[in-house]
This record gives sequence, C-alpha cells and structure tokens, in this order.
Amino acid sequence: MLPLTDWLPITRKEMEMRGWDELDIIIVSGDAYVDHPAFGHAVIARILEFEGYKVGIIPQPNWQDDLRDFKKFGKPRLFFGVTSGCMDSMVNHYTANIRLRSNDAYTPNGEAGFRPDYACRTYTQILKKLYPDTPVIIGGIEASLRRITHYDYWSDSLKPSMLAESGADLLVYGMGEKPIVEIAKQLDAGASVSQLKFIPQTAYLEKCIESIDTNHIELHSHEACLKSKKLQAENFKVFEQESNNEEARILVQKIENSYVVINPPYPTLNTAEIDASFDLPYTRLPHPKYKKRGTIPAYEMIKFSVNIHRGCFGACSFCTISAHQGKYIASRSEESILQEIKKITENPDFKGYISDLGGPSANMYQMKGKNAEICKKCIKNSCVYPKLCPNLDSNHQPLIELYNKAAKLPKIKKIFIGSGIRYDLFTNENNGNKYFKVLVQNHVSGRLKVAPEHTADEVLQMMRKPSFQLFRTLQRDFKQICQESKLNQQLIPYFISSHPGCTLEHSAELAAETKQMGFRLEQVQDFTPTPLTLSTEMYYTGLNPYTLKPVYTARTLSEKQAQNRFFFWYKKENQAWIRAALQKINRTDLLKSFF
Repeated sequence: MLPLTDWLPITRKEMEMRGWDELDIIIVSGDAYVDHPAFGHAVIARILEFEGYKVGIIPQPNWQDDLRDFKKFGKPRLFFGVTSGCMDSMVNHYTANIRLRSNDAYTPNGEAGFRPDYACRTYTQILKKLYPDTPVIIGGIEASLRRITHYDYWSDSLKPSMLAESGADLLVYGMGEKPIVEIAKQLDAGASVSQLKFIPQTAYLEKCIESIDTNHIELHSHEACLKSKKLQAENFKVFEQESNNEEARILVQKIENSYVVINPPYPTLNTAEIDASFDLPYTRLPHPKYKKRGTIPAYEMIKFSVNIHRGCFGACSFCTISAHQGKYIASRSEESILQEIKKITENPDFKGYISDLGGPSANMYQMKGKNAEICKKCIKNSCVYPKLCPNLDSNHQPLIELYNKAAKLPKIKKIFIGSGIRYDLFTNENNGNKYFKVLVQNHVSGRLKVAPEHTADEVLQMMRKPSFQLFRTLQRDFKQICQESKLNQQLIPYFISSHPGCTLEHSAELAAETKQMGFRLEQVQDFTPTPLTLSTEMYYTGLNPYTLKPVYTARTLSEKQAQNRFFFWYKKENQAWIRAALQKINRTDLLKSFF
C-alpha cells in the first residue's frame, strides 16, 4: 500500500504530515480526487508541485453547510484554482431532456449531488466571500467554454462570460499547464493579479478599452447579443476562427461597463512538453479516503487506458474538443507512452488488457501539416471537412508501430482501442487501409464503435461529418476483414437525433436505411446543446453562423421524442406510431423498409 503522502493533501492533517503549515496554491474541484493524468485537477496540481509549489486539493467541497471544506487549509499564499471538474457541471447533472441525472461518474459509488449547478461560479463566489483579497483563477472545461457570451441550454438564455459572472480574477482556457505555471511564477515574484494581463491563454476584465493592445477584434457586446441572435451568430464565427488560428488576435467583448479580454493561446505543446505533463509521479489511483465509499465510475473506465495525444482537427459541429484542446495535435513520444503502459502492468488488478490506446480521436497520432507555414495562415476549423486537406500528413504508420511495440511489452495480452476512429482519414497512400486491417484483426474487443452520426447529406453538412457513403465502405471493409480473418466481430454505429438541420423525415430515412443495412440501433444520443459549439449556436439562433441562413431545429420535447422514436422501430409500442407518422409526412414509401 502506498503511503498517504504519495497523494497531494486534501485535508489539513495530510498537509501537516508533509511538514507544511501553509499551502501556496489550493485547487478546488467538482470531481473526486483521482491522482491520474486523465483528471485535470490532478494534472494542474502535479505540474505546480513539479515547479516547487506546495499544492493542496479540495475535492467536491460542501457548498451548502458552514463552508468548512473551503476553510480547512486556510488562505493559500498565492491563489485558489477553481474547476467544475472534467465535465461542465450542467452536462454532468442533466440529460438532454433536462431531467436530473441519478448518478455522477466522477463521484465515489456514482452518487449524484456532490457538486452544485454552475460549479465554477458557485465555488468562486464562496471563495471571494471568504477570502476577498486572494486571487481566484478559474479553468477547466466549464470556464473554458463559457469564456464569452454563450447560450446556456439549461436556463434557455444567453449568459455572459463565466469570468464576469463568477467574479474570478483570471480565466484560463484550454489545457492549462503553461498559463497556470506562468501565473504562479508571476504572483510568486510579487506581481499583483491585476498586473497579469499579458499571459497567453487567459482572459481578464478591463475597465478601459484604450488600455487594450490595438491588435484586437472587438466582438458585439453581451447586451447587443441579448437583443440580436444574428449578432450572436456573427460573434461565434469570429470566436471559432480565431480559436483555430495559430496567429490569433486578442478578442474583446464589452459587458456592462467592463470588457472581457481574451489573450491568444500558447502554441500547441511539443512532444517534450506533453511528455513532461504525463510523466509526473501520479499514483494513478483515487485518494484512499474514498475506499469505503465505493469505486469512482469514471476512473474504473480509464484505469487501464492510455492517452497518446491531445487535440482534434475534425471540428465536428457538436463537439467541444477543438475549442478546448485545439485543432492541432500534441503527440506524446513512444517512450513516454510505453513507460506509462509498463506502470499500468504493475497494478495488482491488471489482467493483461489495455482498454484504450487513444485520444480525442484514436487515429490522429503524430498527424500534422506537411508545410507548417500553410497551417499558420489557415483559419479553417477542420482539416478533414469537407474533404481531407492536401497539406495534412495523415500517415498511420507511426500509430501502427506504436500498437506493435505496446503489444509486445511484458504482461500485455491485448491492446484494445476504445476511442472513436476517424474513418475519413483512411487513404491508401497513407497506410490508412493497412491501419484499419491491423485495428480490426488485433485491437477490437468484439465491437468496434464508430460515429457516422447521420445518413442525410444535409444534416451531415451541418455536423461537419463526411458522407454516409464512406460508412458504407467502412462496413464493407470491416465485414471483409472479419471474414478473411475468421473473426466474429460487430460494427456499432453511433447516431445523433434532433441535431440542427434534422427533420422528422431525415430521422425516418436514417432509421429505414440503417435497418436495411442490418443494424438494430443501440447508440442514439439526443442532441444536447453545450456551450460554444457551432451546433449550439445554430440551435439557439436558428442561423448558420457561417452563412446566416436559417436552420430548422427540433426544439420541443415532443419534436425530439418523435425523431428519436423512429430509431427504435423494433419495439412493438412504436410500430403503430411509425405507420401514422410516415403517413403524416407523406413518406408511406418507407413503410416497406420497416414492416
């Protein structure tokens, strides 16, 4: 059993066990403390520890009692860091139909109720009340994707930047290793938090626009967006393009009598930098205090998995990854990845199976632009939509070699790939077909999950996803490889219902087409509008921000349920409804597909 001091302190007693009477930095998180590189609060805390700072963590503090959890360490010497956790707290709490979830994967035993709604805001306001003179820095996905005016699905309203709403001193967006270290160093050197207006990948509030660098873009004000959905749509286009620009400019948005100022991001981490983040002395285990409370589902899901890269250049309209992690790929070295796998094999519960060797998309490892100068000038959000960029080096060979080396390590029986694959990257000249064969023959646990998301070209264009014809090709190749290799495996497609642009007729066609292909759909997700995605902006404004043309969206519960119901044609209780619905939309020609 590891000594308690191998984890960062979460109680005053543990702090004193290290011989400390004060902490430099305190991290407050909506998640339980799991000392693992997949948990953001652990990464930031370990990075700061590596820099020599005394760091403690307050995981899932009680915000409804006398606030003793927030007081247990006292006041930190430098600052509080606040995150809602690995998920936006509202996504964590509510279903797509805004029903309260009965579980929380980031809490022991999956129990719900251990974090507040809008956790980042709630924690910050408490800390500012208790310690008004101590800087509070907010970060993580909730703060990152609420950094300008954004549509909030759960209140059905436009909300201002989380920075302004929470009262925090600074906001860190994206993957925060670099900015948080610079903030700590500047404060440690005696700077005040009000002087930290130059740090990349941060946002701050400014009273006077004249003091902001002239190389900036001023967005429509929060108040103007409240009055005009068109202006909100225009804001989003600028935001998304600048977020994916290597030479991005400062973004400025007025709110009441202040300005939210968003500095451009740091460059994408190089291999040495991302290795340094993953190679820190994580125990890779939940804190021992949770042992009696039960397992943490999110940890159980990833305990034997390894993240090999960050970032995604797919830019799916509904996805938050490119806005948070960026579109450029930061890949770890083979050595760092293999060392982590070796460490996993030392876990007494390890049975020889790695559940995933992947990332935001499983097969973007070491992919980048052939000519970096072209990438610097590019403001396109996706390198694969509407077609593969000719400047993209999508060679799968480095990934194939990594799989082979990992599979040969001692104690390894099988390496599975659990992350979703981008099958629009498969090309003959770049070892794509070879990769798919290696994947299917050696790294599928019986079911390969992929995400075509829809069948209709009109909807797929709204999603920034490839033609469904490409999925048909994938299914053909999958069956052929399985047949040749005598494998009994399944291809499991994921779909989204009620996405902007999708009508009831589109849903009927999707259900009919997939039924004819032999699929009985299991994985259908009702679209959930999450802050600052293209899909969410279309849902709220009713416009495509890039064309300003109207977009139909199913908004009422009955409209959404109707679209979703088609997918489950095999349930007896849906069959009479499907007949009536097809008659109503004049598509009785589809009846023969269902019955």
